[in-house]
Amino acid sequence: MRIDIITAGTTGSVAPYTGLGHRLAAEGHHVEIVTHAKFASTVTCCGMRSRPLEADPFEELITAHNRFRNAGRSPRALHDMARATERAAVRLVDGLLTAVDPKADLVLLSTLVAPIGRVVARYHRVRSMGVFLQPDAPTSAFPPCVLPWRPPGYGNRLRARAVNALTDTLYTAAGRRLHARLGIRHRSLHLLRREREKSRWPIWHGYSRTVVPRPPDWRPGLRVAGYWWPHECPSWQPPSAVTDFLAAGPPPVFVGFGSMMPEDPGRLGELTARALRRAGLRGIVQAGWAGLSVTGDDVLTVGSLPHGWLLPRTAAVVHHAGAGTTAAGLRAGVPAVPVPLLTDQPWWAARLVRLGVSPGVLPHDALTSERLAAALLRATGERRFAERAGEVAGRLAREDGAGAVARAVAALEP
Repeated sequence: MRIDIITAGTTGSVAPYTGLGHRLAAEGHHVEIVTHAKFASTVTCCGMRSRPLEADPFEELITAHNRFRNAGRSPRALHDMARATERAAVRLVDGLLTAVDPKADLVLLSTLVAPIGRVVARYHRVRSMGVFLQPDAPTSAFPPCVLPWRPPGYGNRLRARAVNALTDTLYTAAGRRLHARLGIRHRSLHLLRREREKSRWPIWHGYSRTVVPRPPDWRPGLRVAGYWWPHECPSWQPPSAVTDFLAAGPPPVFVGFGSMMPEDPGRLGELTARALRRAGLRGIVQAGWAGLSVTGDDVLTVGSLPHGWLLPRTAAVVHHAGAGTTAAGLRAGVPAVPVPLLTDQPWWAARLVRLGVSPGVLPHDALTSERLAAALLRATGERRFAERAGEVAGRLAREDGAGAVARAVAALEP
């Protein structure tokens, strides 16, 4: 089959699909990943085909989210964030109109591109399927992933419907532009979402049931596959500076905030250095999009490194609790100290605590060197966290998330 995988967003929204793409290619399919041009080198590693998704509005979105948070969630900041989301959705329409290949046999769509991508695929009479990294279907088992974790109950379904309605509203302008560009009758994305649910459009979720069990009240067609681990080039070699640092002492703590851009990276770097000194721990700090930098005899600042290689060599991971980094830390079998900033990060952070692999959530707004040091001492000093992390990692190692999707794709073939 000729398969397009289309995704948009940050590194954590792209990397898992490289593993899924390579698995489908190994099954004999012609696979192409369509995403932002800046991720071309990540996608094309080891021969995977890539095509650029023209619109890349997500740095603007992250900036708007940061302003919203830093402005104390004021009404003006909320308005600006909503407008930025609307602009991002409109720009995404133009990209997706060319992203969906009319000659494809199947289009696999990530969470962000699904509302628009599914309409384009249907217009071209191309089969499509959701491949989501986060759940978005209402359930009483947990709240929508943009809200903090709450006890089970029917209220969670109401919250999810409210969040989905708000999202559909923010996509209104994009929906109008989409239907106008295609020359078809406009239908609201709310109606299209209802149609999607009624038709039982298949969606595979790229996380483990060990981490988020499949809710019993989900409709048929919503499945949990297991994680799709990012593809790692077998010829890749770590920098000597990193291997030398790892060999020079006990396992360090990993600190990284991925594609997040804190208000003051310099302050965050100084805070991290003080926390590591206070806890008496060595550290590897990943610069990320914020350009984080920490210097010292027992600290090494690095650029992009495969988490699948680095994190198992650490004593604990401090991260923003994005879906991708959360998964990588669980796979590595080391305790976590989540420091969430926005969107789904508090939700995943709370899940790490519920799993028993973290001593607690440290919201970024309340982060201090004293609190970070105390959390690191607990994460590395209380054996129960490492034991539970190892147990979860063992379960994940027995799963085959990409294989589950590959088998579902094979079942679609005529």
